[in-house]
Amino acid sequence: MDGKRTMIQQTLSRLQDVAKSDDVWVITNQLLESQIRQQLPELTRHHVLCEPAARNTAPACALAAFLLERREPDTVIGIFPSDHVVKNVSGFTEAIRAGIALAASGTRIVVLGVPPTRAETGYGYIEQGSQVLAETLPCGTIPVYRVRRFTEKPNLGKAQEFLASGNYVWNSGIFLWSARTLANAIREHRPLLATLLQEIADAYGTSAFAQVLADVYPRCENISIDYAVLEPRSAKGEAEAEIYCLPATFEWNDLGSWDALYEHSCSSAEESGSKANVIESDVNVSIESTGTYVYAPGRTVALLGVENLVVVVTDDAVLVTTRERSQDVGQITKALAAKEYEGCL
Repeated sequence: MDGKRTMIQQTLSRLQDVAKSDDVWVITNQLLESQIRQQLPELTRHHVLCEPAARNTAPACALAAFLLERREPDTVIGIFPSDHVVKNVSGFTEAIRAGIALAASGTRIVVLGVPPTRAETGYGYIEQGSQVLAETLPCGTIPVYRVRRFTEKPNLGKAQEFLASGNYVWNSGIFLWSARTLANAIREHRPLLATLLQEIADAYGTSAFAQVLADVYPRCENISIDYAVLEPRSAKGEAEAEIYCLPATFEWNDLGSWDALYEHSCSSAEESGSKANVIESDVNVSIESTGTYVYAPGRTVALLGVENLVVVVTDDAVLVTTRERSQDVGQITKALAAKEYEGCL
């Protein structure tokens, strides 16, 4: 929740000027299905699809492409994660409209790149190549760059190099491409995945669809769209890859980590973001402590002499880490699973 509306409600709201609600699809899981239907009653019912197993972003994005390719192969698909905070919606809309026009004009892939403000190790990076002359592309006056390569979540040293170069932007995770372009990219770079998704798409609209989805989807490779498509395609070189980056002119934050949530929570604080504490609890006191995020509803929290920590308290578990390492909490889930404690976090 960010303000009065949930983040998925805000995601749909900022798309209202570029897409009709009838054209929106949501890929989710069964745990969230009922809540999403309640929060987004304007969505077409069969446009909410539940993954029978979590398989990362490549199968989810590509499934939409294979479904739409059957009847609207030239339609442009936009991928919009629902954990993003976007301010200056008019700037966002302008960029998306330009990206749609660019993606619709051929076999082009379009990504929105966010100018980096720090050496962030939890985001992917895009190395921008040559700038394309505006008069050669159907996207108005927005600057467009060819993409040289993608780097997913670099170490701190690399992230610092990227920041210093001035030639890298954060990968926002917002992509635009036609259904045919994405489906064909999956066929080229992940043929086994393409075969499975085609089987699911062929069953769509029949009484067998739910069973085929349940049986086939868990066999899909667990892989991100970055590794499955963007990195191998960019390896072809700037000209042949046909991947284009539009620099984001709007404020953007990905709340995919506790550190990102901390920074977002600090954005309106009177103290500077590097010093403020963010403590979500009933009662709290802080002594000689800075830069710490605590989520402990219903608890009394006391901080004494600590810096830059993340502490998350739930009914059955406690997470303690540093803000710098908060992107790595997935390692904990794997470690707990190895000890047969999966499900504690």
